[in-house]
Amino acid sequence: MLDVSADARRSEKTPAGPPLDFQAHLAALEARGLLVRVDRPINKDTELHPLVRWQFQGGLAEAQRRAFLFTNVVDSVGRRYDIPVAVGALAASPQIYAVGMGRPVEEIEAAWVRAIANPIPPVSVTSPPCQAVVITGEELRGAGKGLAYLPVPISTPGFDAAPYLTATLCVTRDPDTGIQNMGTYRGALKATDRLGVRMAARIGGAGGYLHWKKHNKRREPMPCAIVIGCAPVAMFTGGMKLAIDLDEMAVAGGLAGAPIRMAKAVSVDLNVPADAEIVIEGLIDPDLLEPEGPFGESHGHVALEDFNLSMRVTAITHRPSPVFVSIISQVTPSESSVLKKVAMEPLSSRTCGSSCRSRASGGWSCTSRSPTCAR
Repeated sequence: MLDVSADARRSEKTPAGPPLDFQAHLAALEARGLLVRVDRPINKDTELHPLVRWQFQGGLAEAQRRAFLFTNVVDSVGRRYDIPVAVGALAASPQIYAVGMGRPVEEIEAAWVRAIANPIPPVSVTSPPCQAVVITGEELRGAGKGLAYLPVPISTPGFDAAPYLTATLCVTRDPDTGIQNMGTYRGALKATDRLGVRMAARIGGAGGYLHWKKHNKRREPMPCAIVIGCAPVAMFTGGMKLAIDLDEMAVAGGLAGAPIRMAKAVSVDLNVPADAEIVIEGLIDPDLLEPEGPFGESHGHVALEDFNLSMRVTAITHRPSPVFVSIISQVTPSESSVLKKVAMEPLSSRTCGSSCRSRASGGWSCTSRSPTCAR
């Protein structure tokens, strides 16, 4: 099912750097014995996430955890999906995270510091792999179409209100500066062409929410592109607390040691990773908030229903043979907790000795612009 050549698989055994697309990353994990393929039918609504979660909750040592690739995904009404689902492939363990970074675990902190201090701007390309298949218009609406075409798992069966996008890289742009932001926000399937997106998960709001507030004042819909699966170094930037005016794709380029390939989205004015697996494009309403949740969250409790942003899907694009990516975002230990432990914890413990000033927007800014500032 993977769209990776034999040459790519061989080269990933001794990588010269981080894998620059998600399927090359899966090949690298498989070559190291860190990937488990499950070929028998697995119900995405009741079995898929609980099976992977058990390795976190069932007492396995951290080094024994694996990424899982489900190649025969079905749902509760018997539908079979052509797209396989990967879970645990970003950070089931520090070793899996390190494969995505292309370096040993002990070098990850230093790599982040260098990349933040020395970002490499992305480059633009045409005819990107992520747009080999383009779904728009009426193909987004109707039974089994649009978002229903994707094998989106239910993260916490019996508690979640809907299948949720979890391993996201949500791309938005500041309408004043033109700088793009990438954040990891959950997205609830509400219709085949509509998502509920939660961007206000912390006090003051994340980068995407700050952009939405500006669109709210302008009374203009906010373009948004939700990337599902791309180079791990790019995916990892979504959860990092980087400066709001710093282009995360440039930081990802710093991690990769080379520019990240980007391409124009097909229906909104944004740039997206050219080698992404799947991209969901749309417009977030500048005024409308609608109920979203409940959802089993990373603090170990169910986040109750709240009013959040509403996104109308305008296009879905993907590679010829994509892989859908999901993460276990639950109470420690989980995939989301490993993401925080491996990269965010070391960085947050560093201090630069300079004073920080509070922003009116609710964020923080280091007066020295030091990449090691704990803020």
